[in-house]
Amino acid sequence: MVSKRFALLVIIRIILLMLTLVALAFIFARTELFFNQIILLGVIILQVSELIRFVTYTNRELAKLLLAIRYSDFSISFKGGKRGKSFRELQEAFVEIIEAFKKVSVEKEAQFRFLKVIIDNIKVGVVAIKEEYSIELMNEGAQEMLKISTPNYWKQFHQLLPHLAQEIEDMEDNEKRLIELNIKEERLQISAQVNRLKILGYRYTIVTFQDIKSEIEQKEIEAWHKLIRVLTHEIMNSVTPVTSLTETMLMLTEKDGVPLPLNELTEETLEDLRFSMKTIQKRSEGLLHFVDDYRRLTKIKALELEEIQVSELLEEMAVLLSSEAEKSNVEIRISAPHYLRIKMDRKLIEQVLINLITNARHALEGSENGTITLTAYEDGAGQIIEVKDNGTGIEIDKQEEIFVPFYSTKTEGSGIGLSLSKQIMKKHKGDLTVKSEIGVGSRFRLHF
Repeated sequence: MVSKRFALLVIIRIILLMLTLVALAFIFARTELFFNQIILLGVIILQVSELIRFVTYTNRELAKLLLAIRYSDFSISFKGGKRGKSFRELQEAFVEIIEAFKKVSVEKEAQFRFLKVIIDNIKVGVVAIKEEYSIELMNEGAQEMLKISTPNYWKQFHQLLPHLAQEIEDMEDNEKRLIELNIKEERLQISAQVNRLKILGYRYTIVTFQDIKSEIEQKEIEAWHKLIRVLTHEIMNSVTPVTSLTETMLMLTEKDGVPLPLNELTEETLEDLRFSMKTIQKRSEGLLHFVDDYRRLTKIKALELEEIQVSELLEEMAVLLSSEAEKSNVEIRISAPHYLRIKMDRKLIEQVLINLITNARHALEGSENGTITLTAYEDGAGQIIEVKDNGTGIEIDKQEEIFVPFYSTKTEGSGIGLSLSKQIMKKHKGDLTVKSEIGVGSRFRLHF
């Protein structure tokens, strides 16, 4: 509709211009009408300029609209009363576009403020870094936790908290890390996670962190209580018979609190004394072994990482333990791609695999067609080494307890093998997990 009116008005202006030109040509040779010729020439100039202004009006209005959108200037008006009815629909369309953009802008601003209120009220610190240069966002939780106001640049943050900044720079994408900080004589233990992403061509680093000192302290207290119960139980088990035997030895060598003379000590009494002392020696050695096991559990050496071909490692483990497996009528199978390589401390992971394979062999004792399967593969979360058996399985309520230090389902077990293995995997920034079903078997996974 607008285009038809526009064409009609252009045609009318051109016709009027042509009529004026014809009139000028008609009187051009008549000198007595010289002033009329000047007037007509002025009219032609005005008509040409009006035609140009009329034709370029749409472009000017469109340019004005685009500039308003470009600079988010929604105060501009397109309501002109002197433009004629032909452009009224176009002006109304422009006004609707501006109103739509204004509404989107207001909604965007409202959503941003709403999101900022939420971020400021959560108890997790959030810092957004753009191009490792400017700090786009630091919520109130982060400011309160770190006791700083929002710096404008990452360099300023680096100067204020160099240790935390360096830890963040060293962290990989989606990595979680426990960081200890001392801020204004206050000790913080924060769990930090870094996410890196690219938006509209810019690289952003999103850091979230939370002070978990109270949670860690609570877990430490619970761990101490559990450890004290275990230690008390084990020590009492060793000390009680020693005390009882000591009392027996005193009864054999005394009468009414008076030591017996040597000539009254019979051969049978001496034999009982020797037996009691040997028993005390064995229990003392057992207690010393227990303390040594505890020392080994709490001291794991620093990792010596290297890339290891997993299939070759599993084959070595199978050869190493094959003789013991054959004695128990157990078959060891391996399934691992030759290309798979994992960065690990070989000696420590070998110790973990020996523990798991030995436990699997014990679980298969007395069973027919016992099989231990060593598998390695990659999944979306990382790399996996799996030790699977078709043994008796582990009860559900014991599947978490088996990783507790000194807890063992075997009568002769020390209870440190699986706990030590889990600690070794934690050192590798991985984990050791178990899935088991009674009568079906167990599956231990080393997550790298």
